Amino acid sequence: METQHHNVPELPREVSTWEKISNSIVVKLLIILVLLLFLLIPLSWVQDLIGERMVRDENVKAEISGKWGGQQVVSGPVIGIPYEYQYTSNISDDKGKVTKETVTEEDYIFIVPKSMKVYAKVEPEYLKRGIYQSVVYNSTLHLTGEFDELDLKKLGTAPEKLKWSEAKVFIGMSDTKGLKANPVIQIGAEKAAFETNTTNMVMFERTMSAPLDLSTSQSTVNKFDIHYDLRGSKSLNVFPLADQNQIVVEGKWANPSFNGSYLPENREVGPDEFKAEWNIPSFDRKFPHQWANHKGALYQITNNYQVEETLLPAMKNGQAIASESDMVQVNFLEAVNNYQKTTRVAKYGLLVILLTFSSLLFTEIIKKQRIHIIQYVLIGCAMVLFYSLLLAFGEHVVFNISYLISFVATTVLIAAFIYWITKDRKICLLFSGILSLFYGFIFVLMQLQDFSLLVGTIGIFVILAVMMRLSTKVNWSQLDRR
Repeated sequence: METQHHNVPELPREVSTWEKISNSIVVKLLIILVLLLFLLIPLSWVQDLIGERMVRDENVKAEISGKWGGQQVVSGPVIGIPYEYQYTSNISDDKGKVTKETVTEEDYIFIVPKSMKVYAKVEPEYLKRGIYQSVVYNSTLHLTGEFDELDLKKLGTAPEKLKWSEAKVFIGMSDTKGLKANPVIQIGAEKAAFETNTTNMVMFERTMSAPLDLSTSQSTVNKFDIHYDLRGSKSLNVFPLADQNQIVVEGKWANPSFNGSYLPENREVGPDEFKAEWNIPSFDRKFPHQWANHKGALYQITNNYQVEETLLPAMKNGQAIASESDMVQVNFLEAVNNYQKTTRVAKYGLLVILLTFSSLLFTEIIKKQRIHIIQYVLIGCAMVLFYSLLLAFGEHVVFNISYLISFVATTVLIAAFIYWITKDRKICLLFSGILSLFYGFIFVLMQLQDFSLLVGTIGIFVILAVMMRLSTKVNWSQLDRR
């Protein structure tokens, strides 16, 4: 007797509540959002690392500048003529008896040039220490001009009280370490070398003086000529203190930046050299053509308007103080600062990860290929590592090359990982194209300056429009059931 076998239809497996929850697209979206928040932690670590390397870079640059010569401010010349004056002072003895005593003290009368021309020829270059570098320069300075005659009636000083034979000429700079030799001045028929100032003058950051005998002329109507070589770093500043100033700066550098209160009237900036010219009258000068009874600073570097204590005595005496904003400034910018560009790229980190995760989610929905949340985590870690690669390679090669290396390495790694998961070459190539589009978009934004916000906003708008269009091709109500 034959046994008949009947094909019994297999009953569908009952899906548990846990499986429904774990496979829910809504739950997965929530998990991805939580994952994005957690990825902010390693992204912040990367930004801290970039900041740490930037601080190290600035410290090395400061160390190089300290040994070579810092940012220089060229000032002067100013003629100072000593004179004696008397005043009566009340003096008390031990018993409280007050007596009047005549006190004789010495002070200076100062006069600035009627006209002055400053010509500076600058040769910037990179000075390296290990993987770090700083912009330094050698400069040749030529100062010419003419002093006017003193008007002692305005100062209320008798000519016989002036010590004409003990007059001095003062010039200033920020860092005397940058001097290769003592500056020399030719004024009238006299020629003298400047030396470190031994008087109590604090007119400039570093004041140098040269003797000047005016006993024969009893006047300050003299032409002057000053030559010297000066080393510095990052920027060259000229303090225009004459009644009429002509300043010409030229050099071989492709990225000069003209700052301060005055922009050049004429400028020529070429691929490898520049030349700029300023003509500045004394209308904005914070001190007169000649003055007496003040030995304080004529200017002070304010460090972003944080006034130092050395300013206070001069301000109390009623003498106006100039700052670096009252000078002609020429900054020698680095051609490329990899740290700044890496910082800008890192600011888009969360956006790129969000777009990538969104693309992953659409890919697995449209292609019906599940990607586990752990695999999302690994892909997110790979995208965070992109910024570490960019920083590491950027310290050794130019930014564009380091970006290309980091982009290719990250894209190949993630695309290969997608292929290992799905075993589908089309999905792998599709996702490679998506990543290339995102990283290429960020790279284009890095090259733009004035239009980066406009292009970035339009780009994000287009990407959002594409995703909105893709979402219409998905039957969202059937996803959880499926």
